[in-house]
Amino acid sequence: MKSRFALVPMAISAVALAVVTQGIAQTGDGKVALHVTPKQAYVWVDGRAISEASKHHALNLSVGDHKIELANYGYTPETRNITITAGKTTDLDVTLQPVSGNVAGPFGAMTIEHADRDAVLLNGKTPGFFVGHGDEFNNSFIWKQELVVPPGTYQVTVQSGDKEAWSGPVAVTANKRVVIDVPKGIRKTVDWSRGEKLTSIPRFTVGTASATVAVAKPTAQLSATVAQLNCGDSSQLKWTSTDAPSVQISNVGAVAPSGDQAIQPKQNTTYDLTATGPGGTATANATVNVNTAISANLQFSPAEIHYRRIGDKVVQNDGSALSWSASNASSVSIDQFGAVDANGNRPLQIVPKKTTPGTVDETVSYTLTATNACGGTETRTAALHIVGEIKQPELALSRSVYFPTNRPRSLKTDAALLPSEMDTLTTLAEAFKAYLADVPNAHLVLGGHADKRGPASYNQKLSERRSELAKRFLVEQGVPEASLDTQAYGKEQNLTVDQVKQLLEQNPNLSAEERQKALARIQTIVLANNRRVDIKLSTTGQESARLYPFNSSDYTALVDRGKPLEASPVVNAAEKEKVRN
Repeated sequence: MKSRFALVPMAISAVALAVVTQGIAQTGDGKVALHVTPKQAYVWVDGRAISEASKHHALNLSVGDHKIELANYGYTPETRNITITAGKTTDLDVTLQPVSGNVAGPFGAMTIEHADRDAVLLNGKTPGFFVGHGDEFNNSFIWKQELVVPPGTYQVTVQSGDKEAWSGPVAVTANKRVVIDVPKGIRKTVDWSRGEKLTSIPRFTVGTASATVAVAKPTAQLSATVAQLNCGDSSQLKWTSTDAPSVQISNVGAVAPSGDQAIQPKQNTTYDLTATGPGGTATANATVNVNTAISANLQFSPAEIHYRRIGDKVVQNDGSALSWSASNASSVSIDQFGAVDANGNRPLQIVPKKTTPGTVDETVSYTLTATNACGGTETRTAALHIVGEIKQPELALSRSVYFPTNRPRSLKTDAALLPSEMDTLTTLAEAFKAYLADVPNAHLVLGGHADKRGPASYNQKLSERRSELAKRFLVEQGVPEASLDTQAYGKEQNLTVDQVKQLLEQNPNLSAEERQKALARIQTIVLANNRRVDIKLSTTGQESARLYPFNSSDYTALVDRGKPLEASPVVNAAEKEKVRN
């Protein structure tokens, strides 16, 4: 078998190239003239293995864009994209860059017969796995034309154009030579004593009718800058490889032969690098452990507060503060707030749910939920204890206020208010002012009454003066005027005899003897009970007790039925003057 380096007639080479390129282009298309160093480099056009490149070769190509790939083992492959124009020749000058360094043993060898100038590839089918062509590996006599490889098993592919002339696994052991007959396959394995003498040789050596291609075994290294991460943090993968046109990293994909890349795994992950080249496969790995656990805290300070409300007025409502923290979390929420920052503090003024009077003893719970993108989750619950009371303020209205017959005749003085009734109103004023502090919207309604004697119009005015006089006195005692309302009923709502008798029976201040004396004068007592101002509390509807002051020091003046003004012509002028004054 002839070497590609033997003296081959130019006509034979031209015929071979014409056969190889047949079907690529038609007459009238353009050409590409290749000027490649080293001249032994092999050429692919649009993925088809063509032949060795030579400055004398001009390839006919169809008009348009084409991809030219050039490879020679021991050199860095090159790819060029060109555009062919009809009737024109495009020059393509490429100098491949050699890969430095020798290849160290141990070695085995392959001899490939009957492959002519078909491309030989190991462990892959793209130009990066090209090691030479058949005419470089078919002689092991005087002129050595051999493919030297590290011991191992190789997937050998012989390409002719876009077809495979032969493909199959070949196992090579140290200091043995495997002879492959294309297209039959492995023919034999023989001793190769030359391999014992080889320690380190160049990747590509050519001479007169000789060639040695020494294929290097790939190397690979992989590391992670940070091997222990919290969820959401990043690390950096760094890797290097040699003699490997195909480099893959699990969970990343295909990568350049050397480089670095940021990673953000969401769980413990081992990254496996696989570097595959004509000389075999090298692997490396790096593990990054991801902490998915979340550390969270939620608490109230203080955890118990006191609450006290009297009526509508809150007189004590201790505040508390809710503080929280969550580490290694990408999302944090508190049920009552929604989304929150990972760390925070919020003052709270919490009102119990209870609204009715009674003891307050409630627990309010807040729950924090923290998650991260790595599947970690954590919840924390904090409880706030609320203790205290809600009270309905009380106002002792005591009794109604009573007036002498036909008094007051005017509002110029408060003489119509006898001492006992002033005492009653003074006590009421102090109690009501205290009540207002708790229930500021409360009102006292002062309802004036007159006994049945006298005309209706006169009694209406009389009852108005009585309620107004009581109001004025209360204002003088410090009760806000705006908190006092007056009404006048005249004699329209007089108590009946039976009602007064019942009041006598219910009066705890009367002895049996006193009650009998009052009953003996029941008509006078009925009149006296109707000369009054009733007091009503707006917020509760509570009314003053109709408890006549039989035991007061001015009882006689109060109970005296006197002679009320009559609306008739017999009323003398002097009496009318008294009314006006």
